[in-house]
Amino acid sequence: MPIQKKRVSPRQKMINLMYLVLMAMLALNVSSDVLNGFSLVSDSLSKTTQNASHVNNDIYETFDEQMKNNPAKVKQWYDKAQYVRGISDSLYNLAEELKEAIVRESDGEEGDVNNIKNREDLEASTQIMLAPGTGRGKELRQAIVNYREKIIKMVTDKEKREIISSNFSTEVPTKARMMGKNWQEYMFESVPTAAAVTLLTKLQSDVRYAEGEILHNLISNVDVKDIRVNQLNAYVIPNSQTVVQGGKFSAQIIMAAVDTTRRPTIYIGGQPIKSDKGLYEMVCSKTGDFTLNGFIEMLNGDGEKVKRDFSQKYTVVAPSATVSADIMNVLYAGYDNPMSVSVPGIPSNKLHVTMTGGTLTQKGDGHYVAHPSNPGGEAVFTVSAQNEGRTQEMGKFTFRVRKLPDPTAFIAYATEGGEEHFTGGAISKQILMNTEGIGAAIDDGLLNIAFRVNSFEMLLFDAMGNAVPYKSNGSKFSDQQKAQMRGLARNKMLFIRDIHATGPDGIERVLNNPMEIKIK
Repeated sequence: MPIQKKRVSPRQKMINLMYLVLMAMLALNVSSDVLNGFSLVSDSLSKTTQNASHVNNDIYETFDEQMKNNPAKVKQWYDKAQYVRGISDSLYNLAEELKEAIVRESDGEEGDVNNIKNREDLEASTQIMLAPGTGRGKELRQAIVNYREKIIKMVTDKEKREIISSNFSTEVPTKARMMGKNWQEYMFESVPTAAAVTLLTKLQSDVRYAEGEILHNLISNVDVKDIRVNQLNAYVIPNSQTVVQGGKFSAQIIMAAVDTTRRPTIYIGGQPIKSDKGLYEMVCSKTGDFTLNGFIEMLNGDGEKVKRDFSQKYTVVAPSATVSADIMNVLYAGYDNPMSVSVPGIPSNKLHVTMTGGTLTQKGDGHYVAHPSNPGGEAVFTVSAQNEGRTQEMGKFTFRVRKLPDPTAFIAYATEGGEEHFTGGAISKQILMNTEGIGAAIDDGLLNIAFRVNSFEMLLFDAMGNAVPYKSNGSKFSDQQKAQMRGLARNKMLFIRDIHATGPDGIERVLNNPMEIKIK
C-alpha cells in the first residue's frame, strides 16, 4: 500500500522558513569572545614580530659595521643580507597596506589597525581582497609564492626549510577546493575584519622569522672566518703522513679559524716560509720517522700578535706496491684471471700497470683482468705511479702461468632446490631419461669455469657380456644412446668415457676418468 504524504499547511511553511532564517543568522553571528580572541592573538603576533625585527636590525647594523672594517671579506654576505631585507620588507609592507585597507573599509577613513571598532564586519575583507577587478587577494598570493621560492633557496637547514615552506604555503584544503574556492577566497571570503587582520599579522611574523633565519646564517659566515674567536690553535694538515722515498712531503699549515684577508706568517727552523697560502713542501730523500716543528704568527682584531707552536709527525717509506691474483698465486693461460693492484698512499687512478706474456685489461679502481698466453712460462707485472708530477716505478711481480686443469664431467638435472650435477653412482632411470646430455666444468671452490663438450662415448654390456660402444657427436645424448638407456633394467651399469671437452683457453682435452652410472 503506497504511503500518502501529509499536506503541509501555509502556517507550517512560514514557521519552517523563519527557522531557516534564524539558523542562518546564528551561523553569521560571531561572538564577542571569539573576536576578543582574535585581538589577543593579533597583539601577541605583533609583539613577536617587533622582537624579531629588533634582532634582525641588530644583525643589519653588525653587517654595516663589518662592511666598514673589512669590505673584502664581508661584501658578498652583506649584499645577500640587503637582498633578503628588500624582499622581506616588500612582502611585510604589502601585508601592512592590506591590513590598513581592510580596517578603513570596515571603520571608515579614520580606521586604526590597532583599535578596530567593527571587528565583526564580514564585508570589508571580502571587498578589499575579492572584489571583481579591484580585489588584491590574487596579488597577495603571488607575492607569497614569489617570496617563498626566493627565500627557500637561501635556507641550508632541511628542518627550517620545511618550516618556512609550510608557513608560506598557499595550498587550499581539499574540502575548500571541492567547493570551488581558490586560496584568496578560502582565506578572506566573509571573514570578520579582526580575523583578516590577524591572518595578515601572522604573515608579517612569518616574514620576520624567515628573514632572521637567513640573516643568522649569513652573519655566521662572517664570524667563522673572523680572527675574533675565544680559542686559537695552530694546525698542520699534510696531504699524506706517509711519503714514498724520493717524493715530496706536502702540508697545509693554518691557524683556526682561517681569515683569507689576513695571512699569517709561518716559521720552520726559525725561517719564514715563502708561500703566502701556508703551503710547505720539501723533498724526502731518507726513509724513517720525522717531525715537522715550527710556529705561526698572526695579528688579532685588536692588532696584537698571536703566536702558536705546531708539531706534526710523518713517515717516509720506500717505494712499494702490491699485485695479487684474486684466485690464487698462479695464473691460467687462455683464461681471464682477476687481479688486484694497490700502492699504499697512492690512489688507483695514479697507477699504471703493464704485463708481459699476455694482455691486461683494467676493470675499475685497482682491479684488472690478466689473460696470459704462454702456459709453462711466467707473466711479469710492472707497477708505476704518478707521484709529485713524475712517474716512479713501484715494483715488479712475477707469476707462474699454467694450463687450466681438466674439468669434471657431469649430468645436470633439475631438483626443487635448483640444479644438481651428477658425476657418477646410482641414479633413477626416470631422471636419466629426462636429461639431455652431459656437461663439464672446473668447480673446486676457487675456479668456476665451464667447458664445452665436443663428443663422448657411452659403453653398455649386452646379454653375452660384450662391451658395446655408442658414440655421440656433441654434448647431447644421441637417439641411439637414448634408446639403449630406455631398455636398461634396474641395477644395470653403463659407462660414459672418451669425453672430449674444450675450455676457454681453446685447448681440447680428453677426460680419462669414465663416469660410472648404475640404474636404480
